[in-house]
Amino acid sequence: MKYKHVENYLNYCQYQKRLTGKTLKAYRIDLNQFYTYMQFKNLKNKKDISVYIQQLHTTYKPRTVKRKIAAIKAFYTYLEKQDFLKENPFHKIDYRFKEPIRLPKTITLHELNHLYQSLYAYSKQTSNRVITRDIAILELLICTGIRVSEVSHLLKSNVFIRENTIIINGKGSKERIIYIDNQNLIQSLLSYQRLFQDEIEKSPYFFINRLGHHLSEQSIRFMIVKYCHLFHIDSHITPHMFRHTFATMMLEEDVDIRYIQEILGHSSITTTQIYTHMSAHKQKEIMSHKNPRNKIHHYFS
Repeated sequence: MKYKHVENYLNYCQYQKRLTGKTLKAYRIDLNQFYTYMQFKNLKNKKDISVYIQQLHTTYKPRTVKRKIAAIKAFYTYLEKQDFLKENPFHKIDYRFKEPIRLPKTITLHELNHLYQSLYAYSKQTSNRVITRDIAILELLICTGIRVSEVSHLLKSNVFIRENTIIINGKGSKERIIYIDNQNLIQSLLSYQRLFQDEIEKSPYFFINRLGHHLSEQSIRFMIVKYCHLFHIDSHITPHMFRHTFATMMLEEDVDIRYIQEILGHSSITTTQIYTHMSAHKQKEIMSHKNPRNKIHHYFS
């Protein structure tokens, strides 16, 4: 394996697969680490790779190991398709392992009410139009569950407010259409669009910063932290927690998990199923009020 193959693969990921900068950075770290190890140890075959994977397990958390293995496996698949390999060692390596379930953190309904009520009240007290943009972003996060990267890179050509739809370019360049019908979201988007019309016209992106560039993911994170501090919300709230909260609350409203999968843009329903572990309250309610035993008219005495 030559290092130029690593560089070629990363270029392929960037320009052909159009992976996000965050994913590319992780791939580069993981593949550089693997390449350095293989060269230092002069390792080549599947047994050597198995040893490397075992060492990963002793050093990193399961989720990190899973990511690193996925990066290496995808790289070897690329090498195989490009005829740089006679045999893909991953075809004969048992690298699967059970990752412990990590329940996503969600935002409580009390915190959500406090955040949005405070936002709208604050918007009436200030003449700074930036809060109109911020409200639109926060409405979009909770109403659609989209990723912060998808908000940051949302194209203006993919926003159809009058038609109540937006087109999302998700992971792996997968495109999905999301229907928007919540009036709070629609009005916030229209207000933002009206106030930032000149800036939006000069950019391909929908959400713009003060320099006329698309609003970065980090800026959105800082914005949420700023408002939590301003409104005395003690919890550390991240953009991704809106996504978790959206999915969990949809599930608790009896929305079919397959629809949630489609809205979130998950390629596998396995990813979506983690939210089924979150709904203990809903499960308790169902088991209490919708239990088949309730219809059987014979009582314990």
